[in-house]
Amino acid sequence: MDLNVAVIAGGASPEAEVSRSSAAEVVEALRHRHSHVTLLELDEGLAGALADAEPEVVFPVLHGPPGEDGTVQGFLETLGYPYVGSDVHGSALGMDKYASKALFRAAGLPVLEELVVRSDDDLQEATAAIKARFGDAVVVKPSGQGSALGTTPLPSGGDVGRAIAGAMRFGGPVMIEPYAAGREITVGVLDLEGEPPATWPAIEIVTAADEWYDYRNRYTPGRSEHIVPATLPEKTHGELGRIALAGHRALGLRDLSRADFIVTSDNEIWLLEVNTLPGMTPTSLYPDGARAAGYDFESLVDALVRSAFRRAE
Repeated sequence: MDLNVAVIAGGASPEAEVSRSSAAEVVEALRHRHSHVTLLELDEGLAGALADAEPEVVFPVLHGPPGEDGTVQGFLETLGYPYVGSDVHGSALGMDKYASKALFRAAGLPVLEELVVRSDDDLQEATAAIKARFGDAVVVKPSGQGSALGTTPLPSGGDVGRAIAGAMRFGGPVMIEPYAAGREITVGVLDLEGEPPATWPAIEIVTAADEWYDYRNRYTPGRSEHIVPATLPEKTHGELGRIALAGHRALGLRDLSRADFIVTSDNEIWLLEVNTLPGMTPTSLYPDGARAAGYDFESLVDALVRSAFRRAE
């Protein structure tokens, strides 16, 4: 079936350029299967551009707020357009690290403890409470941002107050967790309409010594290596897949997601977060997992578009 598809990219998010890179890949792949694929920018003219395009399905290839936090999803629902990805509620929960962790904890999933600092909190009192609770080794991150923007790991301690102030620039509140040393692992979930959900093989992310998977290492070719499948015990692989799917369900997600983990040296698993619109750039993890499971990129994005179309029917 040849569908009329609109792909939305860009916007004012700090991740807008990453979104445009992802969207360019999606558009190119979709045009191999569908004759009417339109790339639209997330701006004040979007409603008119959608009306002109008359899409049967919209694919929001967006990262960070407002494209990933339920805002654009609500806009599309109000206008009556079927779209790829999770609904308003699931998107909002997935973007809020604090709220999603509460749901993961209620579902019995392994998450780290956290403290939250808000813009009106006394910073000196907050840093004292963090040190008393977690010691010096912590990770500071904005609660509602993606791509590791504003995140500062302090494995050997450091200026927590400065890290909090940096995270606040991306919008509060800020979440602080104890630093967990281990391997960075990710697992994708594919949850198409009318089909049983599936998980991709676990991927290990390897960066240079003394570095981590920050914004630069995510999107600069050659700055990270993806080991697919990760060299982990079979039991750990199974548990990672189980937790990724359980996290996806705990947030009420659909179509696609990607769960990020730390796996310690003794194979203890910590679920960090679940991404509701994983990146689709040439260096992104979700397409790598899909290929390992037998989905080439063209088939993957086509399946996502058709899933949204079936849901609308």
